[in-house]
Amino acid sequence: MAAATFPVSPVNHQLCRRSNRFWYNALTPRFCSPVFSTTSPCLIGVKGIGSSSQLRPRHPLISSAASTDYLLHDVGATVAVLGGAYALVLLFESLTKRDVIPQRLSRKLVHILSGLLFVLSWPIFSASTEARYFAAFVPLVNGLRLVVNGLSVSPNSTLIQSVTREGRPEELLKGPLFYVLALLVAAVFFWRDSPTGMISLAMMCGGDGIADIMGRKYGSYKIPYNPRKSLAGSISMFIFGFFISIGLLYYYSSLGYLHMNWETTFTRVAIVSLVATLVESLPITDQIDDNVSVPLASILAAYLSFGY
Repeated sequence: MAAATFPVSPVNHQLCRRSNRFWYNALTPRFCSPVFSTTSPCLIGVKGIGSSSQLRPRHPLISSAASTDYLLHDVGATVAVLGGAYALVLLFESLTKRDVIPQRLSRKLVHILSGLLFVLSWPIFSASTEARYFAAFVPLVNGLRLVVNGLSVSPNSTLIQSVTREGRPEELLKGPLFYVLALLVAAVFFWRDSPTGMISLAMMCGGDGIADIMGRKYGSYKIPYNPRKSLAGSISMFIFGFFISIGLLYYYSSLGYLHMNWETTFTRVAIVSLVATLVESLPITDQIDDNVSVPLASILAAYLSFGY
């Protein structure tokens, strides 16, 4: 009997998406290929009637034209995301110069929005296996820019004022640099078919960023073991980190990149949010920057919770 093509089940669809190779599902014998699109069909080959199934995987042949299309697509997406990131910083620099918002609030809003918008931009990249590296090029460029300015090789006073607390160039080599490295790690190692990277960035960008804003405004009651952190800030981090994480998972689920079991997902995300909040509240900021401790704790907790 000739090989037939059938729609992809949710389980097999996820297996198709998670590898550059063919995956075999023994329960419903299928070979899957993720190369051409996010909804690549799985092939079933059956030989004879009444005999055991014999599977014949079809290896995709990518033409040079298709490879060129992927390349042009990802180059265009990279330029667009880089341009958007630069425009975001310019916008808040302008608002700060015109005294529309204070510099401290501007810095935090850039912290919150730039990372979250970066995660939301991943679907505009192609389905190629190299797409994640094009996306990672965005934080890489921003990281090199921070290093150049942080070492005072070519200091940009506007950049320094917009992303540092005290306006010193060397500050760029700490929190801001760790921030863009976290974006790069999430894109390269987890990408859009794993909840781990998304949740880690949701906690670092959204949860931690909003915690600082709320803590400064309503943080009169301090945490007993860390007077530099407030109860209001920690509660805000847990709540906003949780809901932003759920929002990202729903976003990628609706696009077909993730297939979540929502009966358990809420509990797992709540556990990750709690772990990240507790780590952020510890009196270790002088030793480990929040842009290191929060994403690392979130990655570990999310990976243990979701398994990928």
